[in-house]
Amino acid sequence: MVTTPDNSSTPASNQRDVGSNGARDVRMLSILSVLAIIALLFFADRLLMPKYMSGVYEGALIAEYYQSEKNHQLIILGDCEAYENISPFTLWEEYGYTSFIRGSPQQLIWQSYYLLEDTLRHETPDAVIFSVFGMKYDTPQSEAYNRLTLDGMKLSRSKIAAVRASLTEGESFLSYFVPLLRFHDRWKDLSADDWRYMFGRRGVSFNGYMMRCDVKPMGTLPTPQELAEPAFGEVCWDYLDQIRELCERNGIELILFKAPVPYPYWHPEWDAQIGKYAERHGLTYVNALNHLEEIGIDYASDTYDGGLHLNLWGAEKMSVYLGGLLQGLDDLRGDNAVSKVWAEKAERYHALIAVQTAEIETVGKVMSLTRE
Repeated sequence: MVTTPDNSSTPASNQRDVGSNGARDVRMLSILSVLAIIALLFFADRLLMPKYMSGVYEGALIAEYYQSEKNHQLIILGDCEAYENISPFTLWEEYGYTSFIRGSPQQLIWQSYYLLEDTLRHETPDAVIFSVFGMKYDTPQSEAYNRLTLDGMKLSRSKIAAVRASLTEGESFLSYFVPLLRFHDRWKDLSADDWRYMFGRRGVSFNGYMMRCDVKPMGTLPTPQELAEPAFGEVCWDYLDQIRELCERNGIELILFKAPVPYPYWHPEWDAQIGKYAERHGLTYVNALNHLEEIGIDYASDTYDGGLHLNLWGAEKMSVYLGGLLQGLDDLRGDNAVSKVWAEKAERYHALIAVQTAEIETVGKVMSLTRE
């Protein structure tokens, strides 16, 4: 008699194998699910983050530094008085100096400090120029301006400290590191730029300088208001000390700079305070408003917005003057590798000049602000 095997029961070892394989499958499925969620969040974060490729181009400035070569002899810090009034390409073409402007709109002095700290993670320049107009603000001003500076910084202890120092009431600290928390509802306003520049952006500057070739002569400026409190805030002096001390520890020459633009008004009381500070600490202070004739600034032709910022022609004059003060830097035009890099930059620089000039002649205004 043939006995049929009883398959209704599975040996204990087989049960363990089946259970083990099932557990592994569940774990693998869980891992894949988590990875899919992370990938989806990353994709959404990149998509919804503002790209600043149209409209407010200035929001892209800070991030551009990280894609640059890191052999800059000069780093320039500050607000629009830095990134609209100094041309690194003129410093190169006239003197062979390599430079980068780490500027952003309404850059607060503690943001300048942490940007310098961040820069020193990548390179140590020979000199730093700090635009002193930012000294007028001793408290955080607005989230909108904070974003234009802080969103472009890479994650670091410097960024964490800069965010903590800059937060206004109601702002989320975490949203500066997980932008999706702040921009989750931007899906309603997505544009072609958000898709096109999700993983990379075109350049909006030339080593931090934003070019304008148009001309709008200076007209009648508003009457300056009397200062209720002429003294700069203590927090500003504290951070200026920190900038100076950080430069000293790293053997960097610090130069204080006021751009040659008459508005917003630079009060004599502010000028005197910066002058005394520079004298006390042996620093160079360049108030370009006091050297207009030497620089050659003509407000009828060297500004594009009636005296608030210099146009290309004014910025180049300002840069020629500044370069003459930077006696401690080496002329690198004889370095073939460096010269090759700057020759490529100069080609794009002069190409945009030609484009903007043609636009002014044909449509009466500048249309192209980005370099590519």
